[in-house]
Amino acid sequence: MAVPRAKTSKARTRRRQHINMKLTAPHLVECSNCGNLAMQHRVCPKCGFYKGRQVITPESN
Repeated sequence: MAVPRAKTSKARTRRRQHINMKLTAPHLVECSNCGNLAMQHRVCPKCGFYKGRQVITPESN
């Protein structure tokens, strides 16, 4: 079995780990009722519709 010759530094370890820690943007789809961009499989925050029916009453600001 292979044995490391020297200790892996914190910088090298964190540099390697950092590659997979990137944040991804949420996948947005267009609401079928109002056309607002909303997250997939969630109630539209603007109109309160989900799958063609009214689920919640949106708060008007």
